[in-house]
Amino acid sequence: MTYLNTVNNIFSFLNPITDLLWEFPRNFELYKSIPIIGEFSLAILLLIGCGLYFTLKLNFVQVRYFKKSIEILKNKNETKVGISPMASFLLSSATRIGPGNIMGVTGAVLAGGPGALFWMWVSAFFGMATCFVEATLSQIFKEKNGDDYVGGIAYYGRRLIKNSKLVGFLIAFAYILYALFTLPSQVFHMFTAFGSVASQITGNSYARTDMIYLVIGLCIILFTTIIIFGGIKRVAAVTDYIVPIMAVTYFIIALFLIATNLDKVPYFFTSVFSQAFSPDAIFGGAMGIALQQGIKRGLMSNEAGQGTVTMAAAAADAKHPVEQGFIQSFGVFIDTFVICTISGFLVIIANLWNLDGFDFLSLRGDKLGYFIMSLKTLSPSILEKPIQLLVAMCYGMFAFSTILGMIAFIEVSATEISRKKIFLNSMKLISSLIFIPFGVACVWSGAELDNIWIISDLTNIMMVYINVPLIIIGFKYTKNSLDNYEEISATITNYKKEIEELN
Repeated sequence: MTYLNTVNNIFSFLNPITDLLWEFPRNFELYKSIPIIGEFSLAILLLIGCGLYFTLKLNFVQVRYFKKSIEILKNKNETKVGISPMASFLLSSATRIGPGNIMGVTGAVLAGGPGALFWMWVSAFFGMATCFVEATLSQIFKEKNGDDYVGGIAYYGRRLIKNSKLVGFLIAFAYILYALFTLPSQVFHMFTAFGSVASQITGNSYARTDMIYLVIGLCIILFTTIIIFGGIKRVAAVTDYIVPIMAVTYFIIALFLIATNLDKVPYFFTSVFSQAFSPDAIFGGAMGIALQQGIKRGLMSNEAGQGTVTMAAAAADAKHPVEQGFIQSFGVFIDTFVICTISGFLVIIANLWNLDGFDFLSLRGDKLGYFIMSLKTLSPSILEKPIQLLVAMCYGMFAFSTILGMIAFIEVSATEISRKKIFLNSMKLISSLIFIPFGVACVWSGAELDNIWIISDLTNIMMVYINVPLIIIGFKYTKNSLDNYEEISATITNYKKEIEELN
């Protein structure tokens, strides 16, 4: 316990640095006084600005090729090198669809009101174009490594900056830091979920020092290590099962709760659209709060513009680079417009803030507890426990799939530094046998270690500031690639018409 507290204290000096980077230039009163714009940090403005710019320059690519992305996913192309487009989509979804789809959305609604969900949709719409750009760049600059394709932010970063090996090394190192320090928080989420499952099944409550938590911790370490040492193809094979099952289960539960609370559905639509511009007083009453919460939570959930899931796009054996761009853009849609919307829907129609005898202000700080309370309010009494059990399982698997995806991406990024097996295996060992057990030890000891999550926030914002300039520089390559694809498609279409006329 003393050792963990020492580690916690070591990172305490990072708090002001992290706050500065996340809030800049909101740290200055002159900037904060600007209507609407003053609500946003530079990082958020960059992400939204890029999404808007790419959307306009690519003529709303996320809309024009939405149907095409589904068609590509339907084709079950077997590949000898890399992974299939569908496997790539599910692998990227494994990290996108995480606990933040519940915790983040609940937090956005509690802080900004139902209208925050509207602005989350807006940010995701433009984020789809941003994701198209970075995913296409990942395909353009990917490289072959044995039977796999490797690439992503470190690779296209190196190639765009004069093919500098130093740039590639630094970006790969930055991503590895980001992913490693995100792993312990995902372990916390898994313990929370599976501890809840155990309590639901046995009817007992457990302390963190009980045997059940020891078993959960050892299982997390064991299964993570076994899966991750099978390489990205094994990870993709596992996420091929986990992602659809957990997403569909969560979706079915939501549909059931909506069906049993149909009278509350109109409230959802009226509150989301009306409070997007005029939130209730209990949420601050200012449009800027809803706007800020919705956009920030949306971007942090779907990760568009952060470059943190670009390794999945590079791993795919795509027929044309932009096709992987279409697929990853669709992934942002699924993450925000489907999964996040489900979470927001349940929190909003539960409408706990308007219930008599419910102390909203005191309970809004516990996002997960608030979400569970919303489920309890919406569920028929006889199904209350089973629904909470299934949602807890989904929540835990969201975290587990995120862990698998991140460690796989650590390995891919590490190939930019060195492709020697001893180095790549050491990255896996550090991930699965140091940082995962570290998170487990924190739970067992009862240590929250707030300062550890500060470095996670720091590396998160670091990835934004690294990736945004890169995708702006590389945009011309994505634009040329899309122009090429459209020329080929037009030629094929004209050729088919000529054949039909001859017949």
